Amino acid sequence: MSPGTAPKLRHPEKRNRPDSPVTRKPSWIRVKAPVSKAYKATQAIVRDNRLHTVCEEAACPNIGECWSKRHATMMIMGDVCTRACAFCNVATGRPAPLDPLEPSNVGIAVAQLRLEHVVVTSVDRDDLADGGADHFARVIRSIRRESPITTVEVLTPDFKDKAGAIETVTAARPDVFNHNLETVPRLYPTIRPGARYFTSLELLYRVKRIDPSMFTKSGLMVGLGETRQEVGQVMDDLRAAGVDFLTIGQYLQPTRKHARVDRFVTPQEFDDYATLARGKGFLLVASTPLTRSSYHAGDDFAKLRAVREARRS
Repeated sequence: MSPGTAPKLRHPEKRNRPDSPVTRKPSWIRVKAPVSKAYKATQAIVRDNRLHTVCEEAACPNIGECWSKRHATMMIMGDVCTRACAFCNVATGRPAPLDPLEPSNVGIAVAQLRLEHVVVTSVDRDDLADGGADHFARVIRSIRRESPITTVEVLTPDFKDKAGAIETVTAARPDVFNHNLETVPRLYPTIRPGARYFTSLELLYRVKRIDPSMFTKSGLMVGLGETRQEVGQVMDDLRAAGVDFLTIGQYLQPTRKHARVDRFVTPQEFDDYATLARGKGFLLVASTPLTRSSYHAGDDFAKLRAVREARRS
């Protein structure tokens, strides 16, 4: 370990949890291993710019497909999170100081990848006075400078409800402001213990109140033990907060120390959730077993704009 480097621990809070065997995935969940030349090229750009991606850190099942299309989701503020959610594969520990060169490096990488749309997310940084909001804003401005054609989607933490954080990010004018509720309120104490459901809901509402023209987005995992009625109530809460776009995907257990999969939701049930959500008024819904917040985000953003324009005309 080099001087000044903070220790990186893989979920120390989960060491005392009993093992939950990882359930074999059904056929509709399995994906091919990444092998393409384009995948390697994307990997090289990420490495050369000393960046982290949620694709790798969160063990996303879609990394092979996305990186083969040169689509990478940037994870800023390091690869160590101050929380230890039961669903997440990102390491937990004491983070290192922010890298002042990271915003510039993200902008350069986005330009090198020639991305038309980029998703920028982060670890939770509860140790920072603003939760990392200014760093998000600096990254957005760097992308605008280095790659003016790129639309920017942020997937932020809740910033621990720190004063001024949401305003700082919205002032940088991302094209989409995403914050995931992740699961239903009943499951927060076990699945997302460091967060509060209504704090997350209020964040999304405040973004719309600050800038009604900004697209807002949120996501849910299913297969954790939630009921259809609970999912429907979350949809109603999100619509009351003015959220435009909802993603729903299957929870996949990263390791034996993470929350177990209660069940694998069938593709038909995902279609039913999409129908239900569209009926509640979302501009766009992505609901499949492999849906993730950043999966096909560029294509979905184009659809989102088209739907809004169609409704205005």
